[in-house]
Amino acid sequence: MPRQFSRMVALRYRDFRFLWFGEMVSTAGMQMQQFAINWHVFELLRGQSFTLPLFGNAVEMGSEAFGLGLLGLTRVIPVLLFGLAGGLLADRFDRRRVMIAMRLLAALVAVVLTVLTLAGQINVGLIYLLTALGAAAIVLDFPARQSMEANLVQARHLSNAISLNMLVMKIATIIGPALAGLLMAQFNIGLIYGISASAFLLAAAAITGIRYRGALAKSAGISWRTLALGIRFTFGKRIIVGTMLLDFFATLLASARTMLPIVAGEVLGVGAVGYGLLATAQPVGALLAGLVLSLRAELKRQGVIFLLSVAMYGLATAVFGISTSFILSYIVFALTGAGDIISSVIRGTIRQLTTPDKLRGRMVSVNMLFFMTGPQLGELRAGLVASIVGAPLAIFSGGLAAALLTLWVAWRFPSIRRYNNAADLKRKPRQGHRGGS
Repeated sequence: MPRQFSRMVALRYRDFRFLWFGEMVSTAGMQMQQFAINWHVFELLRGQSFTLPLFGNAVEMGSEAFGLGLLGLTRVIPVLLFGLAGGLLADRFDRRRVMIAMRLLAALVAVVLTVLTLAGQINVGLIYLLTALGAAAIVLDFPARQSMEANLVQARHLSNAISLNMLVMKIATIIGPALAGLLMAQFNIGLIYGISASAFLLAAAAITGIRYRGALAKSAGISWRTLALGIRFTFGKRIIVGTMLLDFFATLLASARTMLPIVAGEVLGVGAVGYGLLATAQPVGALLAGLVLSLRAELKRQGVIFLLSVAMYGLATAVFGISTSFILSYIVFALTGAGDIISSVIRGTIRQLTTPDKLRGRMVSVNMLFFMTGPQLGELRAGLVASIVGAPLAIFSGGLAAALLTLWVAWRFPSIRRYNNAADLKRKPRQGHRGGS
């Protein structure tokens, strides 16, 4: 094995490899499905418009932009309803079984989408309903999956494990939309939903190979008291709160992915195939940045790097909003992916290493309320603004605001600026490996 790839130390752990493969397959299926849903809604609403009374004036709004924005709302409601419950499940039950069950639910949603689409019985309302159900599966799965990572590798290899998981997820995010775009140009969109169902089933099978079971916190039970304990812990850690707030507001202001059908179809004029290619830009940028991170044993001055990566995310989004060149749009959209994965790895490492395992599921669920609702509410915000002033201005203004917000967080939370994980790890005792290699 080449020396640089031997630094991917997390792959030496057997259980982590099963999780890694399962996440790659599951993410590919999810990305294909979300890509198809976005284009499906865009096509069903294309060319329609409606009038909305606003401040005493009648404002003409595009149905496709508003409809795409509503997809964000359908994905955020399950986060609000079930997000904290997912954390309780992760801390109370076998995390491996929770992950398997949620992938089976996601597969069922994809099967229903497949049948209804191929039968010609699908409509926008049903797509919204099934999207919400699929989002609920993701929400209930996420705390268990993130909490599981720290159980499968040694603490000193956790940052590498998070980098590798995000790396493989970005690979799947590239493959999923690109493949879906090519297939949609030739076949019924129901085929993409069917492939997604198969991917979720394969991912569930992979997770059954994980041997780690862990000790169930039966004494904690499921109650408001145990939930409140996790909430108090999370908000009591100032560095967690700072990264959580910045993540939420940056994605709330600068999320632009749901607007891609409009950017590709109307601003750049590249159609469904071009839309599929443009959708790969963000994960390509994330893939390249994630590869660099995964090849580094240690990353110093992580706090400063975290802030710079979020600022880059915002500024690149602003340029993406005003670009009329496909090449420039692809490059800057790739930079948003790079900034996002760098910040995700660092804030994920901070949260995992500062939280006891018995509270980790609840901590993740509290954070999930912010880092999942931020992007989805951001898509709703972008859809509403774009339906009034157009997608370019909506994307540009949001990206610029996110960059300015980063400056405020850097000033308001000095603990983030000073954070250096390499130094912190040297002061922490090494934890034993529990997952098997």
